[in-house]
Amino acid sequence: MPVTRIDHLVLTVADLERTIEWYGAVAGMTHLRFGEGRHALSFGEQKINLHVRGREIEPHAAVPTAGSADLCFIVDEAPDALKARLDRLGIPVELGPLPRDGATGELTSYYLRDPDGNLVELSSYR
Repeated sequence: MPVTRIDHLVLTVADLERTIEWYGAVAGMTHLRFGEGRHALSFGEQKINLHVRGREIEPHAAVPTAGSADLCFIVDEAPDALKARLDRLGIPVELGPLPRDGATGELTSYYLRDPDGNLVELSSYR
């Protein structure tokens, strides 16, 4: 049976509260608490489970490392409005706006870093 979508992925983070705050402010994600002391970031119909470095939940990646992910998120915001919002938040943009190819078409993307140094691409379809 073929895969139909991503349900969740896991990020290993150094500072749980800082990560929750950053993704809430920058990407509009919602903090979820679930299970016994578990944390996630929710958006659309997906979530990112958060594991604190050194206190990962079993099972986990063979070598869980904070700052090793490259992520691309689609935003419902025009590129100029996104850039203006990032500027207001004081979030530095490493690259962008740049044309990119997404899963279903052409994107305009900005690249930035989350608190752990993960590369975060915020993109909108043209």
